[in-house]
Amino acid sequence: MRTTATRRAVAAALVAVAAAALTACGGDDGDDGGDDSAAARVDGGQEKGGAVLDRPFEKPDLTLTDTEGKEYDLVDETKGRTTLVYFGYTNCPDVCPLTMSNIAVAKSKLDKAEQRKLDVVFVTSDPKRDTPKRLGKWLRMHDPSFVGLTGDFDTIQAGARSVGVHIEPSYEKKNGDVVSTHGAQVLAFSAKDDKAHVLYTEQNATAQILAKELPTLLKGGTP
Repeated sequence: MRTTATRRAVAAALVAVAAAALTACGGDDGDDGGDDSAAARVDGGQEKGGAVLDRPFEKPDLTLTDTEGKEYDLVDETKGRTTLVYFGYTNCPDVCPLTMSNIAVAKSKLDKAEQRKLDVVFVTSDPKRDTPKRLGKWLRMHDPSFVGLTGDFDTIQAGARSVGVHIEPSYEKKNGDVVSTHGAQVLAFSAKDDKAHVLYTEQNATAQILAKELPTLLKGGTP
C-alpha cells in the first residue's frame, strides 16, 4: 500500500500528465443524448487511487445555467459539501458516459446518509449543443441527482483552466462528425475547505476505486 508521502510525490506528475493527456471525442449528434452501451468500469486490476495534490485547487468561480434553466453558482451551491466536478459533453462516445457511470455506481455503494452529502457536477465542454434539456436527459440516465451546467464557452474554459483542465471549442470534421477535446480529470473538493485535494484521471476514476475512496473523502480525508 502506498504511503501518503509517496502519493504526494507523484501527484504533481499526475496533474501534468492529466493536463496534457486530452481526450478528443467525436460522435454523432443523435437525439438520444447518450451512449447506452457504456457500462461502468470495475477494474479489479487497477490499484492506484486518486492523486493527493500538494497544492489544492480552489473551486472554479463559475455561475452557469443548470438543467432546469436556472442560474447556478458553483461556489455558493456546493459550499461546505463534498463535491466531484467533471468537464465533458453529452455527445462523447466513450470517456464521459463511462466516467459518469463509474461515479454513479460508486455513489450507489454508499449508504443513504453518505449519498446525501455528495454533490456531483458535470460541466459541459460543448455548450453549443448541450442545452439544459439535453444535459438533464443525459444525466438522468446516470443519476437524477447529478447537476449539469452549461453556458458561455469562454467562461467554462476559464473555469476549467483554473483547476488544470484543458478544453477546446468543438469543431466539425469534413465527414460531419463533431469533435470536442477535453481533459478527463475528476476533481474531488473537500467539504472542510471547499478545495480539491484529490484528482482522479481517466485511468483511475473506476467504480471500484471511487467506491473505496468516497467514504474517506466524505469524512474530509484523503485516500
